This record gives sequence, C-alpha cells and structure tokens, in this order.
Amino acid sequence: MAYKTQITTFFFSTTTHFFLLLIINSASSQQILNTESTSNQATTADCNNRWIHIRNLPSRFNLDLLTNCSEYPLFYDFCPYLANHGLGQKTHIKSRSWYRTDPLLLELIFHRRILEYPCLTSDPTVANAIYLPYYAAIDSLRYLYGPDVNSSFQHGMELFEFLQSDEPGIWKRHMGHDHFLIMARPAWDFSQPLDNDPPVWGTSFLELPEFYNVVALVPEGRAWPWQEHAVPYPTSFHPPNLACFEAWIQRVKRSRRTALMLFAGGGGIGATPNIRRSIRNECENSSIIINSSSFSVLDSNGMYSKICHIVDCSNGICEHDPIRYMRPMLQATFCLQPPGDTPTRRSTFDAITAGCIPVFFEELSAKLQYGWHLPEEKYAEFSVFIPKEEVVFKGLKILDVLMGIPRSEVRRMRQSVLELIPRVMYRRHGSSLGLRTKKDAFDTAIDGTLQTIKDKLSNMLER
Repeated sequence: MAYKTQITTFFFSTTTHFFLLLIINSASSQQILNTESTSNQATTADCNNRWIHIRNLPSRFNLDLLTNCSEYPLFYDFCPYLANHGLGQKTHIKSRSWYRTDPLLLELIFHRRILEYPCLTSDPTVANAIYLPYYAAIDSLRYLYGPDVNSSFQHGMELFEFLQSDEPGIWKRHMGHDHFLIMARPAWDFSQPLDNDPPVWGTSFLELPEFYNVVALVPEGRAWPWQEHAVPYPTSFHPPNLACFEAWIQRVKRSRRTALMLFAGGGGIGATPNIRRSIRNECENSSIIINSSSFSVLDSNGMYSKICHIVDCSNGICEHDPIRYMRPMLQATFCLQPPGDTPTRRSTFDAITAGCIPVFFEELSAKLQYGWHLPEEKYAEFSVFIPKEEVVFKGLKILDVLMGIPRSEVRRMRQSVLELIPRVMYRRHGSSLGLRTKKDAFDTAIDGTLQTIKDKLSNMLER
C-alpha cells in the first residue's frame, strides 16, 4: 500500500509539473507576443511606466521544485494543492470560486497571474521592473526541513550566480534595484544572520548583500523591513467572473450576524499568560455573561444569540477546509486576530472576505504590514485595536470594548470591510474582463512594486 501511494504521488507531481511547464511557457510566450504586437495607442499609454519583463529562469528555480512536493516528511505533502495553478482543489465539485488554497503556493499563483499582466515586454531595457519567477519559499524547504539544513546561508546564491552569468547586463543595468520576486513565507524565515554557527531556524536569503537591492513581496514583513513589502495571504476565495464576485458580496451583506465575536484558531490552552489564553477564558466564561441583563437586552433586540464563538483550528485542521471557518465568520460581527507564532494571520483576510470586522491586538499584525492593501490611515474605519497587554495583564475585557461600540458605528465599519474585499482577494487566473476592472490583491501588489522601484531609481539618480 505504501509503495502504491509513493507511485501515485510521484505520478501526480510529475504530470502536474509537466502540465504547468507547458501552460506557463506557452502562456508566457503568447502573452508577450500579444502585448508587443498591440499598436493601439491607448494600450501604449496605459502601459507607460508599467512595463514588466519576466526574467527567463531555468526550471530548476521554479517548476522543477514542485516535483519535490512530497519529499519533506517534517513539513507536509503539498502535492494536492498544486492543482489549478496553485489555487488547490475545489472545495466541492460544483464550486466556482472556492478552493483548498495553501499559502505556500502564493509564488505559483503569482507566477500564473503575471502571465496575464497586460504590459509585459520581452525587452528588459524598456522594462520598468524585472520579475524573477523564483519559488523561494518552496526552495527553502530543503534548508528548513531537508538535507541542506547546515548550509542555509547559501540559499539564493545559485540564483545570483545565474543572474550574473546569463545576460548579466539585465542585472547590472540597475544592480538589481528594478528586480522583484515573491517569497511565500514570513520574512523572518529568510533572515538568519550569515555568521550563525551552527545555523538556527531560517535561511539567509534576505541577509545576503547580493540581494539587498531586490524588492521582496512576502506575506509578513519584519518589524523594520528593508527589502520586503507585505502582501495579503491568499484566502480560498478566487472568483472567476463578476457575477460570482457580486453574488458573494450579496451573501455577505445578507448574512445575519448572530455572534458578537469569533476566534478561529488554536493555542491558548497552556498555563502561560498570553492573548490567546485570555480570549479562550473570556469565551468560556461567556455563559455567565449571557444571563446578565446587558446581554439580555441585546438578545431581545434580535442582535446576538451568542457572545463568543470559538472555531478550534488546532493541529492545522482548518488550513485547507474553508467551510469550517467561513460559515461561522459570516455569522459573526467581530473576528479576533490575536498573534500566534508570528504577528500576522491568514485569518485576517478570511475575516474581511466574510465581512467580519477584524479585531487586532498588535499593530504588527496588520497596520504596520499591509500598507498597499490596507491603508494605515484608514484602520479605524474597518477594524478595532485592543492592546494585548491591556487584556492579558490589566484585565480589560474584549467584550466590554466591543459592546461599547455604537450599532451605527458597527454598520459603518462593516461597510468599510466590504469595500476592502476586492483588494485582499486573488481572483482566479483567466477571469472575466468584467472582474478585471476591480483591482485585486495581485493588481495592488504590482502597483505598489512599480511605485517602489520607481522611487528607488529616482533616489539613485538624485545622489
């Protein structure tokens, strides 16, 4: 049985790799051909200062890495989530917008989407930005969980050597300042100091002087980002057309919010004081509050039948099963987003997609991260901030804060959350022209990247 499973996995990963290679290569060639053969003046004007060149990298830097999808037993087998160009398998047969998406495959999702970008050029000398289709996070697995754990400081050097030897003028034109790539893990995973001996967790990609000038798009940046900019984690919602998108928006608007607050996640069961433990304690004690007169008033008005709902996602059981948490999120007014092993959470973007107002306990969880997608100056319009120290060490009740927000303000905040949904979703590749009129997370990331590179190059000229 085990032998048969190994053969099946190998066959799946090999055929998937071949299919992806065929599709990406043909789509890339056709997209660039179509873009460059267009003499329409409006198109040329639209692409002014927006041209992107996709650097032609050997497949060992991207698609070949996918054939190792089941080779890291300490990690997990991500072969099943390669389907649909990294979106994963559909949640059910009739689903048109919902997939079992793995955040690790953001590099593949981005690679597929950029092939549809309307301003591609095969001439790097006229490009405003150079995209490196390198699957850095997937390649990092051999350093984090595989045989190269003791040489993690070398992560990225093979790529740099290739960039220096193959058409070196592309890199030397701006010494990498116009290059960007996607890294589908938190920046800390690529920030191990080069002089660590023996190596600890992570690789040293972002610590290599060779890549200091490159713009890195990551799902979570460091407290003091240097090269990186944070972009949203991919959720499981990838609509193919405007009708599917608008149908979801209408469902979110109509959804009856029967729970005041929700926490979907794990942790908080140990003895050490932390924000997740405080949340669990407050939720477990909510049965006492239900009998209080303050909640009875709310309940009699038809607002809430439950104060706090916990969706237990321990041991990763929710990671590829959006039905577990999206339905409860649709029924909650506030979704709690406590930090875990790292400050950020994919759940933040799941909550926004469900029209659930996010509640943050650290500014590094979102406000200091996603400036392109969630403007820092607008956080008070769509979210609530409660310092975790006030909850954990000073006894502040989350319930008291949330119940103190006027109902009119809650309605206004939810409307602001609804307006953010297009900016944090990654629509499906090959989506309809109607849906493409709404900028999604990919489009916003591209806009931010182009502006960042433009600013960097302008600063270089002024020196």
